[in-house]
Amino acid sequence: MSDMTAAFHADAPADAVDDPFASLNPAQRAAVEHDIGAAPADVRPLLVIAGAGSGKTNTLAHRVARLIMSGADPQRILLLTFSRRAANEMTQRAGNVLQRIMGLRGGQAPALPWAGTFHSIGARLLREYAGRIGLDESFTIHDRGDSEDLMGMVRHEIGLTQTQKRFPLKGTCLAIYSRAVNSRDPLALVLQSTFPWCSEWEAELKTLFGAYVDAKQEQNVLDYDDLLLFWAEMAADPELGAHIGSLFDHVLVDEYQDTNRLQAAILMGMKPGGEGVMVVGDDAQSIYSFRGATVRNILDFPKQFAREAHIVTLERNYRSTQPILDASNAVIGAALERHAKTLWTDKVSTVLPQLVLIPDEAEQARWVCNRILEHRETGMALKAQAVLFRAASHSAALELELMRRNIPFVKFGGLKFLEASHIKDVLAVLRFAQNPSGRVAGFRVLQLVPGIGAATATRLLDAVAEAAEPLRAVEQFAAPARSGGDWQQFVDLFRALRSPGLRWPADIALATNWYLPHLERLHDDAQVRAADVEQLARLASGHGSRETFLAEITLDPPEATSDRAGPPLLDEDYLILSTIHSSKGQEWKSVHVLNVVDGCIPSDMSTGNSDDIEEERRLLYVAMTRAREHLHLVVPNRFFIKQQAQMGDRHVYAARSRFISPAMLKHFEESVWMTADTAQSRKPMPDSVRMLVRERARNAWK
Repeated sequence: MSDMTAAFHADAPADAVDDPFASLNPAQRAAVEHDIGAAPADVRPLLVIAGAGSGKTNTLAHRVARLIMSGADPQRILLLTFSRRAANEMTQRAGNVLQRIMGLRGGQAPALPWAGTFHSIGARLLREYAGRIGLDESFTIHDRGDSEDLMGMVRHEIGLTQTQKRFPLKGTCLAIYSRAVNSRDPLALVLQSTFPWCSEWEAELKTLFGAYVDAKQEQNVLDYDDLLLFWAEMAADPELGAHIGSLFDHVLVDEYQDTNRLQAAILMGMKPGGEGVMVVGDDAQSIYSFRGATVRNILDFPKQFAREAHIVTLERNYRSTQPILDASNAVIGAALERHAKTLWTDKVSTVLPQLVLIPDEAEQARWVCNRILEHRETGMALKAQAVLFRAASHSAALELELMRRNIPFVKFGGLKFLEASHIKDVLAVLRFAQNPSGRVAGFRVLQLVPGIGAATATRLLDAVAEAAEPLRAVEQFAAPARSGGDWQQFVDLFRALRSPGLRWPADIALATNWYLPHLERLHDDAQVRAADVEQLARLASGHGSRETFLAEITLDPPEATSDRAGPPLLDEDYLILSTIHSSKGQEWKSVHVLNVVDGCIPSDMSTGNSDDIEEERRLLYVAMTRAREHLHLVVPNRFFIKQQAQMGDRHVYAARSRFISPAMLKHFEESVWMTADTAQSRKPMPDSVRMLVRERARNAWK
């Protein structure tokens, strides 16, 4: 036990609350109290199956507090989440529980120094053990954009841009590489299952990926995947894995259903016996296979350690009404394989979820707008309502109708902060100063200097790579005369940023002061972009060093830039539009789900095998369980398909999603909606088409 923890327990008042966990329901309490006081030989790993809206975060926070109350050292608790915000929220909640239970004054609750995302913890461990695994501890981390650029450079250097047939672009190449690394599947299998049109290039891709790995090593850079890959390799080494595992008495993982095989290997390499391991998740909400996640991790977890895991299931839902849960339970109950659970609540209601049959997409947009405005008139804010869809393109008709009716909305998925060119420029300055071997950052920042083009930048980077001292190479480089004083200003900046005596965050001030005049020169909307640069500087001041700032801003960036995302500035209220994938973890009073038809849910691109279809079922389940009071599944009967190569523009008819079987209809209020204008202007559907639609619906399960 650390001195801090010992002092914490010594200072705790003797008259602590008799039952500090009385607010937890029995299942939550069972998870919180698991193996507390048990003999070491009896300790088992714990799997908490946390149904949607079941208080998962609250349970995990109380578990952390319970461990610390029982004498666990906060500095030996590893808490792994999927966002820094989630880690901060978990830490804060655990601290609040401790303060309430132990009667502590503000600020006295111990911190959790090892709480963070898989990638951020991985970066920290790699920095600490770099020497033991052949890494230079001054490595920098590429974001996805930089990784694509490096892949593109290598692709060009080995001649793959000169192929006579279509070779995959750099983004596709990186996606293939990332999928192979994270899934641990052979390249041939990844190509066959996910990128079949690239299968003919298997040999060339192997060459490309080998050269890409060599380039990263030469330039002392890591990409996102390396942070997990190197950590997993360390954990797999018996000696090093045992050593890293011994740093932590307890390892807690949130959202375990979203982990990939590398992350599962990390966990089992560090704790092969499962001692102190607790994972929380819901197999029914595993929807990120396109990122490499696999539902097998949580399905197979109970039997993956030396001792079989204990399972606690959280079934009480604190979000939705019982009719919404009944419908959701029915949908997920048809899954081929799952951890069984039945969500229930004490929130009774007579309002059933609606299953609304609509003539076409245009009428769907009108009906949804009407319903949203009806809810608003009853006092339900627009922000308490959401429209969800399988793919971003599915909301196109709705967006036009919302604009026509002057209904403000926000669509999740604006330009990401690190994708903005001005943010990438400033970070490139800092990255090049931190690691002059990084050619992607150097290539970008050098071309910000007027008069420096691609050829000149390449010559300078070659000189830097060959020099013993990068600063000397930059100072002695003969820049083109047209760069004039701008080149000397850059040399002065580089010299200052490489100075051993520079104290952070002076680095960011130097970089932004140098960059802002270039921002004015390069962009017409420089004033708006300057606000993002100021935000970046504010974020930088909250970190202890340039090294940690560059790592953490890359691994967990802000969501969006100030000019491309966020709520409408002139409206106090706005509707939420979101893909189902982006809605996970959110909730609203009213939820509309668009296009609940075969071809959309499930997507016609995701019905190649049973695993894909099962994930599509889970997507619908996630969408349905976002609703608290009102749920509307909208089923348009007809779609207008444009620019078909063989058949031209045409209408196609759709059947209700196969995931809503006839036996499930009792859980819904079915309704058919058609305006008077629509009814007068549209001929009845031909009997042949009616029969076809009914036949498709009847046989959808096959």
